[in-house]
Amino acid sequence: MPELQRLRADHAPALLAFEQENRAFFAASVPDRGDDYFAHFEARHAALLAEQAAGTCHFHVLVDTDSDAGDEILGRFNLVDVADGSADLGFRIAEKATHRGLATATVRQICTLAATEYGLTTLRAAAALDNTASRAVLTRTGFVPTGEEILLNDRPGLGYVRSTAGEA
Repeated sequence: MPELQRLRADHAPALLAFEQENRAFFAASVPDRGDDYFAHFEARHAALLAEQAAGTCHFHVLVDTDSDAGDEILGRFNLVDVADGSADLGFRIAEKATHRGLATATVRQICTLAATEYGLTTLRAAAALDNTASRAVLTRTGFVPTGEEILLNDRPGLGYVRSTAGEA
C-alpha cells in the first residue's frame, strides 16, 4: 500500500529515479524541469529540505513500500509558498501509477494535513487546460476554478482554490 511521507534527505535517490523515469510523461502535461534540474539534483534536493525546515514549504512523496525494487516513489505532493494561512498545491504521479485513484486519494490526504498539521485554511492550485487528469483530481477533491486564466510555460491554464475549513 502506498504511503505518504514527508520529504527527507534519504528520499533523494528514489526521487531522482522517479523524475528521470517519468520526465517525458510529465512534460506532456506539466512544465518540464529542464536539464539543469537533473544536473544539480543533489543541491536542489538540499535546498528543498532547507525550505521545508524554514516552514515555507511542505514537501511529500508517495512511496510504494512493497515494491520489488525497494521503496519506490509513485508521486510528489507539495505545498509551496506557505504564508498567511495559505499555500499552493502542486502534484505529479508516475505514469505507471495513474488511473488507480492515487492522486485523488493523496490530494485529499494533503488537504487534511494542510489543515491539521500545518494550520492552512486555503489552498491554491493551477492546471493547464489540456491537463484533464489534474483538473479532474482538483475538482474531485473540492477545488473550484477561480476564473483566473494563467500561463504555465506558455500553456493556457486555470487557477483553482479550496478551503480546508472543517478538515478532520
